[in-house]
Amino acid sequence: MNSPTNPHSIDRRLEALARQPFRAKFHLRGRDRATAELKGPATIRRHADDLIVKRLAPAEPYKDGKQTPYRGHPVFVAQHATATCCRGCLQRWHGIPKGRELSHAERAYVVEVICRWITREMTGGTGPDTVRRD
Repeated sequence: MNSPTNPHSIDRRLEALARQPFRAKFHLRGRDRATAELKGPATIRRHADDLIVKRLAPAEPYKDGKQTPYRGHPVFVAQHATATCCRGCLQRWHGIPKGRELSHAERAYVVEVICRWITREMTGGTGPDTVRRD
C-alpha cells in the first residue's frame, strides 16, 4: 500500500516541489537552522503541530495566503518549501480542499511533510532512512 504518509510518497512529493523554482530557493540557514539543531526533532515536530493547528487547520484561516512568515522558525521555512504555507497551496499541491477544517489525519500528514523536509535539510538526506521521530 502506498499511503500519503509513506516516506517514499512524501519523498517523491518533496522532490517534485524542489523542482519548482519558488520552492527550491528555501533552505534552512542561519538562525532557523540553529533553532532546528538546538531544539531537536521532537520539539520541532510539536511546534509544527501547534502552528498547523493554529494557522492552517481552520476552515478559513486568518489572513490565509499571508499567514506564514518566510523566516523566524524552521517550520515557517519548511511550509514554504513544501507548499503547506496556506490553504491554496495545500489544495493545489497536496489535494487537500479549502473551506473546511483539516481532519486529524490531514494535520498529521502536513506535520509529517514539514518534519521530513526539515530532516532532509539537516542531514542532507533524501532516502527513507532519514526519517526521525525522536
